[in-house]
Amino acid sequence: MNYCTCHHNPWYYPMHNQYNTLYWGNQGSDYQRWQHNYWSNQQYPSDTNNKLEDFGRQPFVINIEKAAKQNNAFRKAIWTGENLQVTLMSINVGDDVGLEVHPNVDQFVSIEDGEGYISIGDTRDNLYFRKRVSAKDAIMIPAGKWHNLINTGNRPLKLFTIYAPPEHPFGTIHATKMDAMKAE
Repeated sequence: MNYCTCHHNPWYYPMHNQYNTLYWGNQGSDYQRWQHNYWSNQQYPSDTNNKLEDFGRQPFVINIEKAAKQNNAFRKAIWTGENLQVTLMSINVGDDVGLEVHPNVDQFVSIEDGEGYISIGDTRDNLYFRKRVSAKDAIMIPAGKWHNLINTGNRPLKLFTIYAPPEHPFGTIHATKMDAMKAE
C-alpha cells in the first residue's frame, strides 16, 4: 500500500531558523538535489558579527566543518546541553590550548584545518602520549588525563571539541586565549 504519512506526521514539516534547516520527507532524488544545493550555498555567520550563539537544549543542525573554519574566537560554545557541549576553537600559529585536565569530563576533538601536536598523560609532568595531528584527525581524551594541543602549522588551527558533560558555562565566548585564562 502506498500511503503518504506526510500530512499526518508533525515531524514531516521543516523547522527553519536563520542557521539551520531540518527537512523530513521524501528521501528521493529531488530531496538529494535540494539538500546538495541548500548545504553548498549555506552561509554561516562569521565571528566578526557575533551571530553564532549557543543554541543548547534545542534541536540544531550545522555544517560543523564550515563553522569551525569560519570561527576566529579562541573558544566559542555553540551548543550546551545537560550532558554534552560543542565548542569551536581557533588556535593561533605557535600557540596552544594550554596544559589542562578535566577530572570528570571526556573530550572529543576534531581538527578541521591546520596541523598541530597533541600530548596526553596521567600527570602534568608525564605526557606519555604524543602525536602529530592535522585536518580530519579526531582525538579522544579520557576524563582525568592532562593534555595540551599545540599549533605547529603556519595558519590558525581550526577545530571543534565535544565535552561530555559540559565543561564551560552556557554561551561561553573567549575571543582570545587571554580571555579564557582570565575566566578560569
